[in-house]
Amino acid sequence: MIYILPLLSVILGYVMALILKPTNRKNLKLLLAFSGAFLLSLTVMHLLPEVYEASLHDHHGHDHDHSHNNPIGLYIMAGIIFQIILEYFSKGAEHGHVHGSGHNNEHDHSKMPWLLFISLCIHALLEGMPVSHHHGMAWGIAIHHFPIAIILTAFFINSGLNKTIVMLFMLVFAFMTPLGTLLSEQLHFIEHYFTEISAVVIGILFHISSTIIFESNEGHKFNLAKLLAIILGVIMAYFLQF
Repeated sequence: MIYILPLLSVILGYVMALILKPTNRKNLKLLLAFSGAFLLSLTVMHLLPEVYEASLHDHHGHDHDHSHNNPIGLYIMAGIIFQIILEYFSKGAEHGHVHGSGHNNEHDHSKMPWLLFISLCIHALLEGMPVSHHHGMAWGIAIHHFPIAIILTAFFINSGLNKTIVMLFMLVFAFMTPLGTLLSEQLHFIEHYFTEISAVVIGILFHISSTIIFESNEGHKFNLAKLLAIILGVIMAYFLQF
């Protein structure tokens, strides 16, 4: 299930974008707000406490003081900075911010956006690594990737990319998160530094989910529907069993 959920969410988003050809950005923004709140809540309520707890008695044989010499906060900040760097190349595609970005003239529309593709794949690969130990994160990433897949597919097709290339792009993207989970389970190096890697991913998820929540409201006006979507995301994440 932890492999299938993130995979199916991208494929389902891709298929829905092809069939429905969504034009109502308001509904997509509500879905993004829900997914951002759900992902952020999972990270704060479940993943973050467990990673800090593991870091206090890590497998390197060190016992850290509760706040003084615990480097986890540094790894989290490194994750935030790393995500900012990734977004320089992906133009914010990880949180649905792709409309018209990355293509400044008409002749570029039909070309494969390699930098966006590579940065998105790195992002999705890293997201999958904590899932091997924290199975509930599969739900958060799946719900996060679903609207992103819809937005990305619609954007690529509207940009004039070949539909076969779009399909291959989305398939590779769909497999990256399960691949990250698999590597986390199989590679000794990743297992050995699992707590540190998870902390970096927490930083990535912090940046992504908070950006989604803030960006999903245009003009910073009060939006009751968005607020309810966020509250629903928080409540569902709270009751999800890890």
